[in-house]
Amino acid sequence: MTRQVIADGLLALAVVVVAASALGVLTMPNASAKLHYVTPAVVVAPVLTALAIAVQEGLDENTGETCVALFFMLVAGPFLSHATIRAIRVRERAKAKEKTP
Repeated sequence: MTRQVIADGLLALAVVVVAASALGVLTMPNASAKLHYVTPAVVVAPVLTALAIAVQEGLDENTGETCVALFFMLVAGPFLSHATIRAIRVRERAKAKEKTP
């Protein structure tokens, strides 16, 4: 019973983080600023979800698979963010060059 309550609390906190990130994305004016608000949803929410699974399942095969998936998400996240912001800047520079005579 206690494990279930803790796991539910962690999952509820993950949902709050994702909802706050979505609200931040909606209020920001451009893609560069929006990318900053995506980070908590990509990093913090999966960690909270993995913790909830670990609390609920204990040391189990599901927990191990979750940790492996979390590891890859945490490693790939910064690279994906960097590639996204770089693509945004390349597109903005191309548009700026088109406008100049």
